[in-house]
Amino acid sequence: MNNKGQLAIYGFMLGLTVLVLALALSPSVRDFTTGAMNQTVGDTIGMDCSNESISDFTKAGCVVTDLSLFYFIGTLIFVAGTIVTAKIIFGGSE
Repeated sequence: MNNKGQLAIYGFMLGLTVLVLALALSPSVRDFTTGAMNQTVGDTIGMDCSNESISDFTKAGCVVTDLSLFYFIGTLIFVAGTIVTAKIIFGGSE
């Protein structure tokens, strides 16, 4: 029996699941990073990134926090693509 086709479909389904997970988590990660970059309100501590008179260390934290959405979602999408291609290229049974 040829299991390579079944393995390719399984890899595609697994990669699609990770892709949907990345897209589902993106609004939550965006809200978290936006809250961290805003001013401190109540119990939520923020860095106040829109203020021009903050220290260089806080500015660096603001830049890293701003890039975290791209890195997190981009990494999950890259992992989804890797799963799909690895199952097709390297995971075949004979």
